[in-house]
Amino acid sequence: MAEHARRKVALAEFDAAAFPARVDAERVTLASLVPTMLARVLDAHPRWTPPAHLRAVLVGGAAAPAPLLERAAARGVPVVVTYGLTETCSMVANTPYAERHAAAACAAGRPLPGVELRVVDGRIEVRGPMRMAGYWGEPPLAAEAWLDTGDLGAIDAQGFLHLHARRGDLIVTGGENVYPAEVERELERCPGVVQAAVFGLPDEIWGQTVAAALLVDRERPPRDDELRAWIRTRLAPHKRPRRLCRVDRLPQTPAGKPDRGALAALAPLLVALDEP
Repeated sequence: MAEHARRKVALAEFDAAAFPARVDAERVTLASLVPTMLARVLDAHPRWTPPAHLRAVLVGGAAAPAPLLERAAARGVPVVVTYGLTETCSMVANTPYAERHAAAACAAGRPLPGVELRVVDGRIEVRGPMRMAGYWGEPPLAAEAWLDTGDLGAIDAQGFLHLHARRGDLIVTGGENVYPAEVERELERCPGVVQAAVFGLPDEIWGQTVAAALLVDRERPPRDDELRAWIRTRLAPHKRPRRLCRVDRLPQTPAGKPDRGALAALAPLLVALDEP
């Protein structure tokens, strides 16, 4: 039994329809998914609740929307949100295990034992024994050196890490910083919006303007006036998407993560969402 508990189950490809059956058959105790995969499992199995032997579902690789985490919690799915990077051999922070049924309240979690995290000028820095020695072709990092992840975030009074944007995702419009993940969270709370992807468009006056692609509920899609009202009451003017499009599927990488590099290709589909 001990050997069975330690065995790893690797799938050739992800199959949301087959996921619960594999968890049961293999008596999986820990599973690792990106947010899109978790959403697909919940969509494919509206009545599924996890077995007792599934201790946690690790969710990482992309920002996990609060509505998704709340939906998982309502179904009894124990979720541990993770934050990490290749330069630190994966995870450096995650949801405390005791909070796995309330992950939405824990942001990206707290640092793992042995990991030091800090935020300097809005940028997340990390150090510890799991940190890489350095980049190929560059001088090695000193043993006590902090690694600038390039990611933007903050640490709250409870010690939880809040990830605002991955490197390169930041939108600067009129000199103001806009974090796509923050705008996406608010859009995804709007009734009828299933998922949102926010990106910047070049603008001669403002430098960039905010745009969004939306995956909406086919049975009850939000009207434009509902979207305008939602955006106007929940986002500061510089954070409000000025152009939107509705799509059947948001671009993703082969690993199921949002493909932000491909969002610019949606520009021809965008239409202005003017303020009333």
